[in-house]
Amino acid sequence: MQKYNPAKIEKKWQAYWEEHGTFKTSEKPTKKQYILDMFPYPSGAGLHVGHPEGYTATDILTRFLRMNGYSVLHPMGWDAFGLPAENYAIKMGVPPDETTAKNITRFREQIKAIGLSYDWSREVNTSDPNYYKWTHWLFLLMYKNGLAYKKEAKVNWCPKDNTVLANEQVVNGHCERCGTQVEQKLLSQWFLKITDYTERLLNDLDALDWPNPIKAMQRNWIGRKEGVIIEHRVKDLGLKLETFSAFPAWLFADTFIVIAPEHPLVTQLVEGTGNEPAVQAFIEETKLITADERNQDKFEKKGVFTGRYAIDPFSGLEMPIWVANFALMDFGTGIIRCSAHDPRDFEFAQKYGIELHEVVDRTNESEPVNAHDNSGVLKDSGSFTGRNIDKALIEEMLDWMEQEGFAKRHVTYKLRDWLISRQRYWGAPIPIIYCDACGMQPVAEPDLPVNLPTDVDFVPTGESPLTRSKTFHEVNCPKCAGPARRDSDTMDTFVDSSWYYFRYTDSNNDKEFAGKDKINTWLPVDTYVGGAEHAVLHLLYSRFFTKVLFDLKLIDFEEPFVKLRNQGLILGPDGEKMSKSRGNVINPDDIIKEFGADSLRMYEMFMGPLEDSKPWNTNGLIGLKRFLERVWVWVNDNKQSTAVDSELVSRELHKLTKKITNDIQSFNFNTAISAFMKFYNNVKGESVSKQTLQTFIILLYPFAPHITEELNEILGGVQSVQHSDWPQYNAELASESQADIVVQINGKTKDKLQAPLDATEDDIKTIALSLDKVQAALQGVEPKRVIVVPGRLVNIVI
Repeated sequence: MQKYNPAKIEKKWQAYWEEHGTFKTSEKPTKKQYILDMFPYPSGAGLHVGHPEGYTATDILTRFLRMNGYSVLHPMGWDAFGLPAENYAIKMGVPPDETTAKNITRFREQIKAIGLSYDWSREVNTSDPNYYKWTHWLFLLMYKNGLAYKKEAKVNWCPKDNTVLANEQVVNGHCERCGTQVEQKLLSQWFLKITDYTERLLNDLDALDWPNPIKAMQRNWIGRKEGVIIEHRVKDLGLKLETFSAFPAWLFADTFIVIAPEHPLVTQLVEGTGNEPAVQAFIEETKLITADERNQDKFEKKGVFTGRYAIDPFSGLEMPIWVANFALMDFGTGIIRCSAHDPRDFEFAQKYGIELHEVVDRTNESEPVNAHDNSGVLKDSGSFTGRNIDKALIEEMLDWMEQEGFAKRHVTYKLRDWLISRQRYWGAPIPIIYCDACGMQPVAEPDLPVNLPTDVDFVPTGESPLTRSKTFHEVNCPKCAGPARRDSDTMDTFVDSSWYYFRYTDSNNDKEFAGKDKINTWLPVDTYVGGAEHAVLHLLYSRFFTKVLFDLKLIDFEEPFVKLRNQGLILGPDGEKMSKSRGNVINPDDIIKEFGADSLRMYEMFMGPLEDSKPWNTNGLIGLKRFLERVWVWVNDNKQSTAVDSELVSRELHKLTKKITNDIQSFNFNTAISAFMKFYNNVKGESVSKQTLQTFIILLYPFAPHITEELNEILGGVQSVQHSDWPQYNAELASESQADIVVQINGKTKDKLQAPLDATEDDIKTIALSLDKVQAALQGVEPKRVIVVPGRLVNIVI
């Protein structure tokens, strides 16, 4: 018998699949599934063992679906524009188009070595002009429909490098490149009007088969708040302030007001108070807090008194007005009523000695009741005193406020329009032309794509590198044909990845971003798998793009991804996230060379539930490779079998078929692999039929495709296992009528038994004590106790 040789077998079958186009997608499917992985950034480091986890999961599902009669679209491509690729190019001192092409070749080789069944004929690359031509087209589609616009906005600015930084380039408030404190600066920037879709993005989450934590993260990011806007007269000043409160039941507790430092009314408020210098210094200090830090509430809360008071319309009392760094201009009205019942307000008031008043008695002496809980019995709240806070009371209070003219209902959101301008080189140029005579003009569609120039230094120096190109800017106006100039900015890489799933359906189309017939055939994506780190931005932007295309009648569905599943992180052997700086990165090339791709695939699926984070342990691979070696010997030893299966073998096979079928569909791959091992252990001493071996091979194929292809050939198979029909099971034979029970003496396993599920504890004790191995171990000693864990364990204590 030939020894199991993963290196030889895996290369053989990978070549076979490529030569025979085994995984090529059907052009006219009768029953379709679109299974998609989040495509990777082709960084210079190549893949580490964390990458194949999700890819292996979708590969198992894809192979399974094909054997169940589905035509499956399962593509792969590259999120090649953007900061990761550009920063690597800067580090290497090589143009990013060269480093990216080299990295893609490396990634592709690694992925193929794992045996993943992608249809490579549909590969996309977001930095390819044939791809970003349609990124341009989609931008212009939004521009022409009022969804892309330009305005001044605050950005992260590095004063040393004189450049705009993406949030990802800001580390603890400092520039990742030079360590300088980042400031906020107003610049003219491009936006996409995602806020037009806020309510639909929020409400449509309910119908999606997505993990609840992901949906919760999107809801929090959108940040819908129902509340009231309340008008206040400023004492000794002919000025009125509109404040926002999301907790109307607690308004009788409010004692002070905070206003955002950038609010246009700040100047009027402080004029003539003598507090102007202190307020202006505070405003300059606040500019050092990045937008990301403010949105995530990661900074010390500070403020300065304006010298003014507002009159509370409810009580007539004076409320001091403070400029505070935690008041955000883009939340509510930028002016907020504050009280003891908000932990942040409470902390701020204690810091600056502001008077507080509580309207619900404390349950914890050390701190007031939190208004965010919206529960308790009101006190000192006018006619509402003594009432329990609930939905009915809140509605009654809102009605009263509106009737009395104190307030008006208002809904606010945290979500803001999507800033897509990047003053970087490696991205799709914004396809807009500026003409002195005609103003802003879109690039004409026949002139797309706007190719990136190559006559520039791509290292950022304070403005977009495209600004310095001699060939890029001198163009004619599309409207008057006079001299004009291109926009110098490139687009956020999230724009590229917000529509790539459309392109896979028709990746070679040079007439449109994808043909409507191809879109209608394959989309929406049936199952999407990727990391939870993309829970908000990528997934939210993709949903936005899809809804825009639906509204413009280019597609007939509103959500891009029907089902979403997340894989957890594979951590380094030290339990920390894999990174070069920690020295804990495991290269899959090394694992494949030593253990084989099938062992790698099996181990990654066996480590634990797909969605959990788990540490890498190379020793765990040894057990999986040994299991495959045992399967190799078992099949080879029985390849000439003429046996008829016993009832045990038949029942175990049907149970296995049911288990694997269900576990693949529910993404419980770790328990599926346990079932393979259990089956092998239960039948290895039995005579098995050739048909049973073939069925076992088919069931194992999605998990370990190389060894099963080889074993299928050894058994006389003449075509790829991929073309086999998925085994069916007999429900009666697959039912668990008996339980496998481990028998221990003083905690050490001695034997096992099978007992009917409805067996009594006394029945199980009797069977356990009668086992030959147990009798031999007892040597006539009478047990002190016999402990039965129903369906699982008998422990005999002597």
